Amino acid sequence: MKKRNANVEPTIAVGMDTENELQKDATMEEVNEGDYTHVITLSLDENDPS
Repeated sequence: MKKRNANVEPTIAVGMDTENELQKDATMEEVNEGDYTHVITLSLDENDPS
């Protein structure tokens, strides 16, 4: 990946559907340019077995 300027904060536009947008794979062009982010999804299972 390319190094980015430390003063630039990554953002997501207000009103953007983040659920679908963050699930998309990067295109080959984005990967070649280093314009991608590894995304890890953490989900809490709220089912109580008792």
